[in-house]
Amino acid sequence: MAFLRGVERRIDAGLKPSVGSVASVVMGKAPDSLREQLGIAIAKRTFKAYRALLDSARWQRAFNFGARPQWLLWASTGTKDPKASGVLYIKALAASFTVNTMPEGTWNALADHGELGSVLPADSGDCEEVLAQFAAGIDVDALASQLQDEGAKSFVKSWKVLLDVIDSKSAALKKAIAS
Repeated sequence: MAFLRGVERRIDAGLKPSVGSVASVVMGKAPDSLREQLGIAIAKRTFKAYRALLDSARWQRAFNFGARPQWLLWASTGTKDPKASGVLYIKALAASFTVNTMPEGTWNALADHGELGSVLPADSGDCEEVLAQFAAGIDVDALASQLQDEGAKSFVKSWKVLLDVIDSKSAALKKAIAS
């Protein structure tokens, strides 16, 4: 919703509403018995809400002014469980208006396994039924919030590692040039 508010403010100010953006959804740790199913169901629920927003009159107004949709980012969709398919998340979350930052191993598994299969429908298929199975004893919203917090921390950590690598390479290059 923050993205749409920003686009609407640009329209009201007479600015171009065409802004490129992605919204990140990060899946992480959950109880072992639920990890793969629950993470996918939460991501599907997010996609369902996202598609409902794109179908809303409010978004259609912004779109008619030239706004571009914010894409969902499925971040780090490698399968952590060695017992699960290496392309589990890729197949489950293949959808329009999404970006997937799959690790190299997952990319290779996708190349080896070939076909994606069907694309995630706008209504997200069975996500509500799957989440209903976990409703007893699990606060799905709290877990989703925890996963997003952990994902944000993971991105910050990765960003810092990237900056350290750039600094290190820059220092080595400066040293080599000075020699």
